Amino acid sequence: QVQLVESGGGLVPAGGSLRLSCGASGRTFSRYTMGWFRQAPGKEREFVAAITWRDLSTLYRDSAKGRFTISRDNAKNTVYLQMNSLKPEDTAVYYCAAASTGGLVRAQGTYDYWGQGTQVTVSS
Repeated sequence: QVQLVESGGGLVPAGGSLRLSCGASGRTFSRYTMGWFRQAPGKEREFVAAITWRDLSTLYRDSAKGRFTISRDNAKNTVYLQMNSLKPEDTAVYYCAAASTGGLVRAQGTYDYWGQGTQVTVSS
Protein backbone atom coordinates (compact mmCIF):
# COMPACT_ATOMS: atom_id res chain seq x y z
CA GLN A 1 0.00 0.00 0.00
CA VAL A 2 1.12 3.53 -0.79
CA GLN A 3 -0.58 6.63 0.59
CA LEU A 4 0.01 9.89 -1.28
CA VAL A 5 -0.50 13.45 -0.04
CA GLU A 6 -0.02 16.46 -2.32
CA SER A 7 0.83 19.99 -1.21
CA GLY A 8 2.07 23.25 -2.64
CA GLY A 9 -0.89 24.36 -4.68
CA GLY A 10 -2.19 27.90 -4.62
CA LEU A 11 -3.06 31.03 -6.55
CA VAL A 12 -0.37 32.60 -8.74
CA PRO A 13 -0.38 35.18 -11.53
CA ALA A 14 0.36 34.16 -15.09
CA GLY A 15 4.10 33.79 -15.56
CA GLY A 16 4.61 32.75 -11.96
CA SER A 17 5.94 29.53 -10.48
CA LEU A 18 4.83 26.87 -8.04
CA ARG A 19 6.42 23.71 -6.73
CA LEU A 20 4.10 20.87 -5.89
CA SER A 21 5.18 18.13 -3.54
CA CYS A 22 3.78 14.67 -3.02
CA GLY A 23 4.73 12.78 0.10
CA ALA A 24 4.36 9.03 0.08
CA SER A 25 4.10 6.53 2.87
CA GLY A 26 4.89 2.92 2.25
CA ARG A 27 8.17 1.13 2.31
CA THR A 28 8.30 0.46 -1.42
CA PHE A 29 7.91 4.04 -2.67
CA SER A 30 11.29 3.96 -4.32
CA ARG A 31 10.18 1.13 -6.61
CA TYR A 32 7.20 2.98 -8.10
CA THR A 33 6.98 5.10 -11.20
CA MET A 34 5.48 8.39 -10.05
CA GLY A 35 3.25 10.59 -12.11
CA TRP A 36 1.45 13.92 -11.98
CA PHE A 37 -1.98 14.40 -13.52
CA ARG A 38 -4.40 17.31 -13.55
CA GLN A 39 -8.10 17.92 -14.01
CA ALA A 40 -9.54 21.26 -15.00
CA PRO A 41 -13.21 22.11 -14.38
CA GLY A 42 -15.43 20.38 -16.88
CA LYS A 43 -12.56 18.43 -18.40
CA GLU A 44 -11.18 14.94 -18.08
CA ARG A 45 -8.12 14.24 -15.99
CA GLU A 46 -4.96 14.33 -18.09
CA PHE A 47 -1.36 13.23 -17.81
CA VAL A 48 1.25 15.88 -16.99
CA ALA A 49 4.56 14.15 -16.21
CA ALA A 50 6.09 10.91 -14.95
CA ILE A 51 9.43 9.75 -13.54
CA THR A 52 10.80 6.25 -13.09
CA TRP A 53 12.39 5.02 -9.90
CA ARG A 54 15.53 3.39 -11.24
CA ASP A 55 17.16 5.69 -13.78
CA LEU A 56 14.95 8.74 -13.15
CA SER A 57 13.80 8.90 -16.76
CA THR A 58 11.08 11.48 -17.32
CA LEU A 59 8.11 11.97 -19.64
CA TYR A 60 6.01 15.11 -20.14
CA ARG A 61 2.90 16.16 -21.97
CA ASP A 62 3.78 18.50 -24.80
CA SER A 63 2.39 21.63 -23.14
CA ALA A 64 4.56 21.00 -20.06
CA LYS A 65 7.86 20.53 -21.85
CA GLY A 66 10.32 23.31 -21.08
CA ARG A 67 8.13 24.72 -18.30
CA PHE A 68 7.57 21.87 -15.82
CA THR A 69 10.15 19.62 -14.18
CA ILE A 70 9.36 16.41 -12.33
CA SER A 71 11.86 15.08 -9.81
CA ARG A 72 11.93 12.72 -6.87
CA ASP A 73 13.87 12.13 -3.68
CA ASN A 74 13.53 8.48 -2.79
CA ALA A 75 15.23 9.01 0.57
CA LYS A 76 12.46 11.46 1.49
CA ASN A 77 9.66 9.50 -0.21
CA THR A 78 8.73 12.64 -2.10
CA VAL A 79 8.09 13.56 -5.72
CA TYR A 80 8.03 17.15 -6.93
CA LEU A 81 6.61 19.09 -9.83
CA GLN A 82 8.30 22.42 -10.44
CA MET A 83 6.05 24.56 -12.61
CA ASN A 84 7.39 27.72 -14.21
CA SER A 85 5.91 30.21 -16.67
CA LEU A 86 2.44 29.22 -15.55
CA LYS A 87 -0.51 30.00 -17.80
CA PRO A 88 -4.21 30.34 -16.99
CA GLU A 89 -4.82 27.08 -18.87
CA ASP A 90 -2.67 25.30 -16.26
CA THR A 91 -5.43 25.92 -13.73
CA ALA A 92 -6.57 22.54 -12.41
CA VAL A 93 -6.52 20.16 -9.50
CA TYR A 94 -3.18 18.38 -9.63
CA TYR A 95 -2.89 14.77 -8.52
CA CYS A 96 0.13 12.60 -7.93
CA ALA A 97 -0.05 8.89 -8.57
CA ALA A 98 2.10 5.80 -8.19
CA ALA A 99 2.46 2.94 -10.63
CA SER A 100 4.07 -0.39 -9.79
CA THR A 101 5.28 -0.76 -13.35
CA GLY A 102 8.94 0.03 -13.77
CA GLY A 103 8.63 2.07 -16.93
CA LEU A 104 7.39 5.46 -18.03
CA VAL A 105 3.63 5.38 -18.39
CA ARG A 106 1.03 8.03 -19.07
CA ALA A 107 -2.17 5.96 -18.99
CA GLN A 108 -4.21 6.62 -15.86
CA GLY A 109 -5.30 3.01 -15.62
CA THR A 110 -1.69 2.00 -15.14
CA TYR A 111 -1.43 3.87 -11.85
CA ASP A 112 -2.30 1.99 -8.70
CA TYR A 113 -2.47 4.74 -6.05
CA TRP A 114 -3.68 8.34 -6.12
CA GLY A 115 -3.51 11.35 -3.86
CA GLN A 116 -6.44 13.61 -3.06
CA GLY A 117 -5.21 16.47 -5.22
CA THR A 118 -4.10 20.07 -4.72
CA GLN A 119 -5.64 23.10 -6.43
CA VAL A 120 -3.53 25.27 -8.72
CA THR A 121 -5.10 28.49 -9.97
CA VAL A 122 -3.30 30.78 -12.41
CA SER A 123 -4.79 34.22 -12.81
CA SER A 124 -4.57 36.14 -16.06
